[in-house]
Amino acid sequence: MMSPSEATHSVTAALAAGYRAFDSAQWYDNESAAGHAITSFLSSSPTLSRSSIFYTSKLRTNSTSYSSVRASITASVRASSLGYIDLFLLHSPYGGKTARLTSWKAIEDAIDAGEVRSGGVSNYGVRHIEELMESHPRIKPVVNQIEVHPFNTQEAIRGVCGKYEIVIEAYAPLARGMRFRHPVVVGLSERYGCTLAQLMVRWVLPGGTMRVV
Repeated sequence: MMSPSEATHSVTAALAAGYRAFDSAQWYDNESAAGHAITSFLSSSPTLSRSSIFYTSKLRTNSTSYSSVRASITASVRASSLGYIDLFLLHSPYGGKTARLTSWKAIEDAIDAGEVRSGGVSNYGVRHIEELMESHPRIKPVVNQIEVHPFNTQEAIRGVCGKYEIVIEAYAPLARGMRFRHPVVVGLSERYGCTLAQLMVRWVLPGGTMRVV
């Protein structure tokens, strides 16, 4: 999580370095800073356009009030100043079944309205994915963003998401740097001639069923 000033600096530097995907959230309180850094960079670029960028944001809180969730999504789009959000997620499964399903309905309608291009969820477990899919959503989630790395393999939820063709988007793929001295990680990185970070990220990516955020 970055402060607005940190987000402005980091997003600008990342764009200059070639990054094209950015992850924000209402809860991070940096949607406006991140979005404006992107639009400012694009305005000075002769080659990049809005379609070159993939921008993600997330709902702060699930709610049983459809209108409040729908308005909240619109507010995120406006805060970003990007015109639309490429991927909008329910940040957590908290709030209960009615709140989860109501909030998903708001994402579906935001997609229909062109404010959001695709929808997904974050930190959803097996029963949350099953609950959503058993509700027969008009638009199914394309992503479940969860913590995944070799020390937190999440096999059960990965299996369920695979059943429904929901991509796993792995956050904290480096285990927050807390396992860089693990003898197996060190040994494998030496064997394959790669950095510890490269090894951890490569573990997440095989097979095309996961991606890294």
